[in-house]
Amino acid sequence: MAYEIPVTQARAELADLINRVVYGGERVVVTRHGKPLVALVSAADLERLDALEAAAVEEERPVRAVSSLDAVADASGARGGFGLTAEHRGPEGPRG
Repeated sequence: MAYEIPVTQARAELADLINRVVYGGERVVVTRHGKPLVALVSAADLERLDALEAAAVEEERPVRAVSSLDAVADASGARGGFGLTAEHRGPEGPRG
């Protein structure tokens, strides 16, 4: 559980709050009108938070589509094609 302190009191006790975070392992939440504004956390906690955020971004990254295909040799051994055949069919049907 984090220690909460009003911003006006935090200004006067900043050095003590830093010591509580660094040496006491506490987390301090600075409030204004009872609402949390900022938190004082150790550098180690911040590194863990950054690592968690980086991992979350990696998980959300969409899978990239294949952007290139290597050419394959056709039956004659010539390179350059993809080994695929396509036929265009317009609205009137197959071309003759």
